[in-house]
Amino acid sequence: MRMYDLIEKKKRGGALNKEELAYLVGGITDGSIPDYQLSAFTMAVCFRGMEKEETAALTMEMAESGDRVDLSIFGEKTVDKHSTGGVGDKTTLIVAPIVASLGGIVAKMSGRGLGHTGGTVDKLESIPGYRVECSPEDFFSIVEKCSLAVVGQSGNLAPADKKLYALRDVTATVDSIPLIASSIMSKKLAAGARSIVLDVKCGSGAFMKSQEEACTLAEEMVEIGRANGRNMAALITDMDRPLGSAIGNALEVEEAISVLQGNGPSDLRKVACALAEEMLSLCNGWALEEARAQVKKSLDEGLAYEKFKEWIAAQGGDLEAFLAARAAKEWQQEEILAPEGGMIIKMDAQGIGIAAMQLGAGRATKEDPLDYQAGITLLKKSGDRVEAGEPVARMYACDKRRFSAAKERFLQAITVKEEPFTQKPLILKRIGGRD
Repeated sequence: MRMYDLIEKKKRGGALNKEELAYLVGGITDGSIPDYQLSAFTMAVCFRGMEKEETAALTMEMAESGDRVDLSIFGEKTVDKHSTGGVGDKTTLIVAPIVASLGGIVAKMSGRGLGHTGGTVDKLESIPGYRVECSPEDFFSIVEKCSLAVVGQSGNLAPADKKLYALRDVTATVDSIPLIASSIMSKKLAAGARSIVLDVKCGSGAFMKSQEEACTLAEEMVEIGRANGRNMAALITDMDRPLGSAIGNALEVEEAISVLQGNGPSDLRKVACALAEEMLSLCNGWALEEARAQVKKSLDEGLAYEKFKEWIAAQGGDLEAFLAARAAKEWQQEEILAPEGGMIIKMDAQGIGIAAMQLGAGRATKEDPLDYQAGITLLKKSGDRVEAGEPVARMYACDKRRFSAAKERFLQAITVKEEPFTQKPLILKRIGGRD
């Protein structure tokens, strides 16, 4: 078998069979296929696409290219959740303890943030002592103890995808639905959960800018998961505006705690509850109505917050120290004032995420250090009326020299006008799941 023949076949629109895909993934993993041939192949996929069965087979081959987590000892109730990335998206911190408090088992691997999108692992590391790296034995022990653990991704989880993505990133071949879907789902399948819920973001702060693109990606991933024996559901959610009011690592943990205590922004609570309901419907076999009632009960009776505290402590986190540091407010802050009066008709989520990154809340490169206290709190959101000079946001950072550039970027990201405004729904579509 030759890579040349696989490129030729895909160039002409043919579908690769399982043996050909196994050869491809093996060559990616061991380095025997050179980058120039892989580049040619990914470009052919961008133009010609892949058949659904072909994409599902590629995904499983990549999932099997490295370590796989075997969660079978926990039975059928293991459930995972994946977000395609957004600004202010701290839903894992809310969803995971809700689901674990109601019988689901959440043994989760999460990533770090890069650019304008935040990472769950970075948020958790803002809690003193929290361990994102655990031995397999410790990971399983924590899951057994409290039905919940969230750790950083294994360095050898789907290594073929890691190599292929790095190449796609520099050859303008990232934006292929089959390659995006197989990249995400190979890691989810390798992580071992029986049920998977996807939060596919669309809008200015998401990779998928249109609802149509987001739906196509979600449908592809749901089909891949089902073809590989997983229970699947997906929600298409709006990311034309940041989710919640807090953007930045410690700020987002604090806001997640507020939701778990029965408070917090209504938009964040709504999306988090919808994801938890889908997860519980899949792993517990509940109708959505029953899942909805149980999620409400978990929040109202404090079960989810108690599970959150148990989970953080089990992974070494000192929640009291975190809350004491937040109360001490040992950082610089400055308000951003509305330049004119009117209605906020647009909040470019990506631009606001970049402003938070400029404050130190995110990374431009993987090596950049984080200021865990840095970020932005939104005092107004799209659809709100403001007066000229009224505060619309508050910036936080340990280094106040960062404020000027971040403020300028934030103001570029909002549009204030005297004209009617209609807000899009938060949850745009549901795909898969139980009826």
